[in-house]
Amino acid sequence: MSATFVEARPIDSDWLGWLKRELAPTSARKIRTAVIVAGAVLCVIISMTLQVPQLATSAYMVFFASKESKRLTTITGVGGIIVLTIGIGATLVLYKFTYGHPELRVPGMAIALFLGMWLSRVLVIGPLGFLLGFVIAVSQSVGEEVPSPELLVRGLLWLWVALAYAITLTVVLNLWFLPDTPKAAEHRPKPKNFLVADALTNPAHVHFALKVTFAAMFCYIVYEAIDWTGIHTAFITCTFIALESTEETLYKGTLRFVGCLIGGALALFSIVFLMPHMETIASLVVLVACASAIAGWVATGSERISYAGLQLAFAFFYSVFQGYAPDIDLDNVRNRVVGILFGLLVTAFVFHYIWPERARIESQASQ
Repeated sequence: MSATFVEARPIDSDWLGWLKRELAPTSARKIRTAVIVAGAVLCVIISMTLQVPQLATSAYMVFFASKESKRLTTITGVGGIIVLTIGIGATLVLYKFTYGHPELRVPGMAIALFLGMWLSRVLVIGPLGFLLGFVIAVSQSVGEEVPSPELLVRGLLWLWVALAYAITLTVVLNLWFLPDTPKAAEHRPKPKNFLVADALTNPAHVHFALKVTFAAMFCYIVYEAIDWTGIHTAFITCTFIALESTEETLYKGTLRFVGCLIGGALALFSIVFLMPHMETIASLVVLVACASAIAGWVATGSERISYAGLQLAFAFFYSVFQGYAPDIDLDNVRNRVVGILFGLLVTAFVFHYIWPERARIESQASQ
């Protein structure tokens, strides 16, 4: 992954040729995009029909959980639901001590985020460690905005429902429609340990976790201090774009910002020109299908551009949907773009000046 991100940009000035190659159609890409579109559309129909909150989160989970093979999607889905359940349970336990006590809740957020980022580096299945810390930290970050413990518990349990059913739906659709992967690719050697070889000896893992925690908590404290919680995407940005080296992190940040601009522009166009004329869920489903097709096509590409597709979907869904209904408030589009830009700037500064890591370019001949 290190070499992929650092060498992702075209060396010469042929950007159009590079982009054309990255967006070239393949049969597998068409199938994966169709599965993603179907999953996002079904999430919109189910959430709006049954009034399940967090529609935007459910729709985005389709993109997050969809992988290039049935096996990877199943592992991601099952592992994600298990970690999600543990994370929601852990944050409910923490709230017994931190609700109404920001002097305990804020350090608890920082500790959870640090552990999650550290686990993302030392676990063989790093994304599961990341998800655990992220769920706990983000759940703790909204504590002061909920007026009562009962509403807080209800909201967290509904969040589990919104995420779990979307992940389950994604796994089922992929198992049904993705083509079978060749046996040789499916049966890869299984790791013998849960931890990487240098888990307890390499200080870079701790440095990485500290940098991400510092950047994210700085953004959180700033937007809470100025009472602008609408830019909370800054906190999310700091955690999602962090990679092993400074170059990787900055390139991923660029993909996130480009995807955010495109997704925000699509959401702005939809809110201003399309949604005022929509009277039924059928018209909304068509809009979601079109946006999901664009984001899904990019997201199913190579690692050079796939993250931009995820961010395009993130920006579009979170700008258009609030709760389980469409939203026509343009302030949400502005706030999310500002939050993402703020998070990018803070993360770039931290990774450039504090314990900078250089990319480890692996020799292509040895692969």
